[in-house]
Amino acid sequence: MILYILCFTLFLVGVYGLLTKRDLIKLILSLAIMGYAVNLFLVLFGYRSGAAYPIVTEGAAPGPMVDPLPQALVLTSIVIELGTTALLVALAIRLVEKYKTFDIHKIRRLFG
Repeated sequence: MILYILCFTLFLVGVYGLLTKRDLIKLILSLAIMGYAVNLFLVLFGYRSGAAYPIVTEGAAPGPMVDPLPQALVLTSIVIELGTTALLVALAIRLVEKYKTFDIHKIRRLFG
């Protein structure tokens, strides 16, 4: 239960960063922290204490196994987060080259 609370707290840290920070890099990091919290939740959701890996071989006795679906979702989510983060960093670089600032409010004023 404590790990679920930690996961929720990590998500709230990301939301706090998105709502209160003005720096582009801090916004990107806050979004990444939220993604890490979701990945942690999915891993915790699929974990079973004392369960075996979901690999079935001949002669193996069936027993409780870990759910493989959350593991696959986490791997997919990591790849999607990597692409999203790369896109956001590229956009941040272009904005900084054009407006010479990381501050979102200054960029909005200069945008016109």
